[in-house]
Amino acid sequence: MEPTPARFTGKTAVVTGAGSGIGRATAVRLAHEGARVVATDISANRLQELTTQLGGLDVVTVAGDVSSQDTVDAVLAAADGHVDALANVAGIMDGFLPPAEIVDDVWQHVMDVNVTAIMRMTRAVLPGMITAGHGSIVNVTSEAGLRGSAAGTAYTTSKHAVIGFTKSTAFFYTPNGIRCNAVAPGGVATNIEAPFRSQFAGERLGPFMQVNVPPIAAAEELAAAITWLLSEDSTNISGVVLPSDGGWSAI
Repeated sequence: MEPTPARFTGKTAVVTGAGSGIGRATAVRLAHEGARVVATDISANRLQELTTQLGGLDVVTVAGDVSSQDTVDAVLAAADGHVDALANVAGIMDGFLPPAEIVDDVWQHVMDVNVTAIMRMTRAVLPGMITAGHGSIVNVTSEAGLRGSAAGTAYTTSKHAVIGFTKSTAFFYTPNGIRCNAVAPGGVATNIEAPFRSQFAGERLGPFMQVNVPPIAAAEELAAAITWLLSEDSTNISGVVLPSDGGWSAI
């Protein structure tokens, strides 16, 4: 998982959810591989910690809600209008609520952050990528995007939607030199809160998760997969969903 020196030299990369977990590990790896990183996160304090960690490297931060168009506009401005690589990492969980227990506010918030934010950020960077004739986008979906037994209904639905959005983007823009792929993590050591807020969900999901879920991965393992897909090392790959889940998807 060692960084590949100079792999992103001369390129500008945007990373959402960059204040912690997979997003932070991705931003750190991109910076160490030579990218100018535009990092965005809801937490200004976490972004300040990232800036301190990457002291001396080329990183600019934008604090804000990535599902808001204002934040998206600020990110694009910080990138001087052109982005070579986009990692849509930001995401939230849903308390494992099943359909009969979904709360409207939770549903909407999960969709805003996990789906709408990806659409808006992708929509923002595409014109510059189309003009340049190249670009790479990686969206973070989940094992929950591949099955129905990994999370609550809102999260599961959102991550299935990410896969659909990824494949549609790849279909439309791969002929323009723009690749779009997704990474599907299993369990990862991050600070995303994932409490069971439903007794029924715990009873239904618990037995499956106790048997099927592989050991928790490090965020750096996911960052390695994301940066590989963003880089020219994967130049012939577009529209792919890459599980990085310790073999969970094979069960």
